[in-house]
Amino acid sequence: MRQDTSDALLVVRAQLGDRGSLGELVDRWHEPLWRYVHRLLGRPGATDDVSQEAWAAVLKALPRLREPERFAPWLFTIARRTVLDHLRDRYGRAEVEADETTFEAVPDEVSTVLDRREVDEGLAGLPPRERDVLVLFYLLDFPLADCAQVLQVPPGTAKSRLHRARRMLRENLVEKGYQS
Repeated sequence: MRQDTSDALLVVRAQLGDRGSLGELVDRWHEPLWRYVHRLLGRPGATDDVSQEAWAAVLKALPRLREPERFAPWLFTIARRTVLDHLRDRYGRAEVEADETTFEAVPDEVSTVLDRREVDEGLAGLPPRERDVLVLFYLLDFPLADCAQVLQVPPGTAKSRLHRARRMLRENLVEKGYQS
């Protein structure tokens, strides 16, 4: 059984009040959602809080989900909105929290393959729009149409953002000393 079909079945059961199905959905999607939020925020403490807020919003809105087979894009749309709300609140305050200590990137002379830390550093240097589409497309393996749905833009716009994001990531990594 394909995962989206399985998710749709779990969603319908959860909408009918089956707590086991709801628990299975949360178990299945908690880690991907957490990783998505973490990649957008880059701070573990905030990631935990925002992930919990996103799950609370998902659980509240689940009974109103009309297309259970579109659960994953719907879930990540809610997560994205929660992250944006968090960032709006954070940067809207007069006092901005001090960022955690950042580590300077050291070029890897042994290999031209980037490790997770290097990719995270490259992603952190991108504007949110570009980082968002890269995370959805490459790290969560969403098709371009689902990326467009989560980002609430037409597919052509998602495609052009993805192209621009790839170029910006490459430039960012080359600037930090990584070879293309």
